[in-house]
Amino acid sequence: MTNSDKNRLKDKAFQVFGIFCTLIGLVVLGIFLFDIILEGAARIDWDFLVSLPSRRASRAGILTAWVGTLWILVLTTIIAFPLGVSAGIYLEEYAKKTKLANFLEINIANLAGVPSIIYGLLGLEIFVRQMHLGGSLLAGALTLSLLILPIIIVTTREAIKAVPRSIRDGSFALGASKWQTVWHQVLPASFGGILTGIILALSRAVGEAAPLIVIGALAYVPFMPSTPLDEFTVLPIQIFNWTSRPQEEFQTNAAAAIIVLLIITFMLNGIAVYLRNRQQKKIKW
Repeated sequence: MTNSDKNRLKDKAFQVFGIFCTLIGLVVLGIFLFDIILEGAARIDWDFLVSLPSRRASRAGILTAWVGTLWILVLTTIIAFPLGVSAGIYLEEYAKKTKLANFLEINIANLAGVPSIIYGLLGLEIFVRQMHLGGSLLAGALTLSLLILPIIIVTTREAIKAVPRSIRDGSFALGASKWQTVWHQVLPASFGGILTGIILALSRAVGEAAPLIVIGALAYVPFMPSTPLDEFTVLPIQIFNWTSRPQEEFQTNAAAAIIVLLIITFMLNGIAVYLRNRQQKKIKW
């Protein structure tokens, strides 16, 4: 057997191994999803979506949880979107390639992998104790913004980096300034990738419970929040609360809430894919 034959055999073996590993993950995920849907799908109805939490499983609903989740998503987007995109633009287009810039780039990339509970502890000290925001929606949104900022910065930089140099050169050749080139050429060309990164980051934030528990988000909230300074709960915390109870009815409620949370997450990911494909069709290089 020649070296070429050996290399082809190795490539084929690795391909089979990769497919096998992928199938294992898909099968396990499919089993989990099937079990959750089988247990909780029958519990989802209009009353479940619009009812307040209750000590009785048959009367308990997720109104305050999904309303709190929407509040958190909106506030987190308002805070993280301009900060993350602006930081990504600065680091990619304006920052000089110095040792300090390299140090910042490495640390931002590392921050994307820090456990979420660390951000919860940081939010507890800064937003809850130092800024006296308490366990409010604003404190939760600020904490989750810290969590997803590194992801947004990294994806923004990668999307901008993917824009061909010829677009910048053509803009400069026509007399445009640096900012005009970034604003009118680079950002429109990279906006699909930036938006995809933001939505995927929000998809991670919507499923986080640990940092919100640390800052004092409540497991039982019998009212809907009406301002950013109100106390709140979210779907992951409500699910955690129900799964910790021994009654079988609450386990069914938790499965139903998981389905609702999965639907929200899948919708966000679907929107990200749609916007990315739509933007790619608009821009032809």
